[in-house]
Amino acid sequence: MALNNSYDARPVHQETAVGAGVQILLLALIGTAIGMGPAGWLAGLAFAVATWAVLSRALQRSGLRSFGAANRVTLGRATVVGGVTALVADSFQDAPPVTLFVGLTAVALVLDGVDGKVARRTGTSTPLGARFDMEVDAFLILVLSVYVSMAMGPWVLLIGGMRYVFVAAARVWPWLTAPLPPSTARKTVAALQGVLLLVAGAALLPHAVNAGVVALALGLLVWSFGRDVLWLWRTSRAATAPAVPEVRRALVAG
Repeated sequence: MALNNSYDARPVHQETAVGAGVQILLLALIGTAIGMGPAGWLAGLAFAVATWAVLSRALQRSGLRSFGAANRVTLGRATVVGGVTALVADSFQDAPPVTLFVGLTAVALVLDGVDGKVARRTGTSTPLGARFDMEVDAFLILVLSVYVSMAMGPWVLLIGGMRYVFVAAARVWPWLTAPLPPSTARKTVAALQGVLLLVAGAALLPHAVNAGVVALALGLLVWSFGRDVLWLWRTSRAATAPAVPEVRRALVAG
């Protein structure tokens, strides 16, 4: 009976291993096409290994017996993001072909809207899948902000780093970890970050216009994060407020 109830992690771990293999194949294709240098290879391989290790550990903890169609889409998007990461790392030495950079980034952004729909239609939404999707999104925005910052200045890194600063702050102030209500505005702002950074990164518009596009992205992100932080702070205050009159009444009665 114990054998029948045991968790066999091999099927899901095989899929993550396949994802890592596809990532290496994509890097080989990119490297052959543009003559990618050591920095690009190291960044791409590091991303592939880190994604495989973190995802395998998360799957082991979750106990999922099936990887799921939506997670496969997200894994495919992560593979594309790995390619973008390699291009950005390589760009510190040589600028990548604009067509290749824009094409890979556009595919990653389009797939961002696919995995959620697949999860809802197949009824396979899971906390792990949502977290996987969010982390891939956040890393892509970080990579794009690094790339754009090389032309616009280090202030652009605020866009890619804001989510990670929020996560770090939540370790100091636990009330930031409370669940947020669904928000179409939040989702829209998050989706626009990648699009606006891609527009600026393509460098098809005048420098001043690109700077305005990136400033718009940063302004929207500051507004979105600020609104959420304010909501979380007010909610945490409201949760503790009723205890104050009770304490006062107890002191008066005593």
